[in-house]
Amino acid sequence: MTEIPCLGQLETVDLRQAWAHEALSFTPWLAENLNRLSTALGIPLELEGQEVSVGSFYADLLARNPQDGSLVLIENQLEQTDHNHLGQILTYLAGLEAQVIVWIASDFRDPHLSAVHWLNDHTVDPFAFVAVQVKAVRIGDSPIAPLFEVVAKPNGWDRKLQQQVASQTGELSALGQFRLAFWSKLLELYPDQAQWGPADAASSRWHPLKNSSLVVVAYISVYRCGIFVRGRRGQSLEESRDVLLEHQQELEQRLGAPISDGDGYGLSQSLEADARDSTTWPELAAWLVSRLQAYVEALEATIQGEP
Repeated sequence: MTEIPCLGQLETVDLRQAWAHEALSFTPWLAENLNRLSTALGIPLELEGQEVSVGSFYADLLARNPQDGSLVLIENQLEQTDHNHLGQILTYLAGLEAQVIVWIASDFRDPHLSAVHWLNDHTVDPFAFVAVQVKAVRIGDSPIAPLFEVVAKPNGWDRKLQQQVASQTGELSALGQFRLAFWSKLLELYPDQAQWGPADAASSRWHPLKNSSLVVVAYISVYRCGIFVRGRRGQSLEESRDVLLEHQQELEQRLGAPISDGDGYGLSQSLEADARDSTTWPELAAWLVSRLQAYVEALEATIQGEP
């Protein structure tokens, strides 16, 4: 006789039990847990910034899809959708040049879902508008878990994602080939950089600091290269930022980059260029290596031995 399993009942709880405040709780949490949203959307996401200024407004989150370098705008609501947020999204779209717009809310009113569908039907690739409903759930006394459900998306969205995955199976994608070629050129020009590892198809190269939990990260995307400081894997943004803030004045003076409490990783700097043009690579490589050396020297001199 087959044994009947004893299963728990999944229950929906008030979102405010998980995140007490939209701006102070949910947005920072999502910034550090973009992988949860990424799974629902089907695309990888890398944080670009939090509370990003757009004129007199501030967009909740700005991320980048490392597969193609496109910007992803994320606007959050822990309430039912309203006209104000729809208007803000269109304002942010014009100001940030994002290609994918993700609107997260606890519930979507029919007129707003219709607006998302209309935008998808009347804009052309690569623009995409995605509505995502967020819920908080638990089983019994288990910890509360987030649940993201896509409730509106462009026609052919899933097929497009499948084509992207298929193009990367068995061989490097065009973006992967571009990254590998760029890092290979950087190592050709600066052989000493091989101490941080061989060239590969990753978007970034990590440079752990001696006797510290911090890491200097150099990255390349289609339209820019950049550098920032973060903690080792598993360390929160808040923890690494607290270490930097203890030496804020000296680091900002030496590196010319601000430490911001609400703008993603610390001491972020970037150089914009069309990196698809390989003639720009020597300039980009020189900038990255120069800034990397400055960052390592400044950080090791100021926070040597910090936890």
